[in-house]
Amino acid sequence: MPYPIQLLLSLLFVIQMYLALPVVALWWMPLVLIDRDNAHRAAHAYCRWVRLTARLLVGLRSEVRGTPPSGECVVAAKHQSFFDILIVFSALPRSKFIMKKELVWAPIVGWYSLKMGCIPVDRGKRGQAIAQMKAGVLAGADRPGQLVIYPQGTRVAPGKYLPYKVGTGVLYAELGQPCVPVAVNVGVFWPKRGILRRRGTAVVEFLPEIAPGLTVPDFMAKLEAAIEPASDRLMAEAGFKA
Repeated sequence: MPYPIQLLLSLLFVIQMYLALPVVALWWMPLVLIDRDNAHRAAHAYCRWVRLTARLLVGLRSEVRGTPPSGECVVAAKHQSFFDILIVFSALPRSKFIMKKELVWAPIVGWYSLKMGCIPVDRGKRGQAIAQMKAGVLAGADRPGQLVIYPQGTRVAPGKYLPYKVGTGVLYAELGQPCVPVAVNVGVFWPKRGILRRRGTAVVEFLPEIAPGLTVPDFMAKLEAAIEPASDRLMAEAGFKA
């Protein structure tokens, strides 16, 4: 596909994606007010729409590999773009995310996130962020599901490295639950910034779980050793060269 056409299609895709967000949210809102579980159903519907239109408009397919967990666990995912959030969410039955505090004030997104049990933290203050995560998880213990956290704390472009933060290990130790690592190659096709969306197959891969019981340092080493090589493999498969 010639670059100008792909760029134009990408622009159309991005515009309709953001226009669809309030439409889906407002359509489902009365049902969410009746039963907060409908917040997950609404978000799943939006994720399906974005994945479908990405394939139809810009030729960007999305694929989930491995076995997504259905029980209570920590899901530690590589994070490269907005699209990997949608793919991970669509693969899990009842996920709730550790999210940056500012998103609480985002129209629609913030309200739905709180309804789904997402946990806002001030990621700029390490000790405070960890305390907020622990308190938020305990407060939401009556809403079981898959707790999704990004070990590096933010989006990391392909080929770049950012240290893994200890907060994931703290949650793993506190909860005593298995952790499912997730590798991605999504940033190859959907960059951290910019409009262009490239053709190809964005992959999210759920890796073998890490059983509870490890010390935090051992867990963090095992987590990084699982996610980074698997993500490198997926990116190389997509044609990315560091």
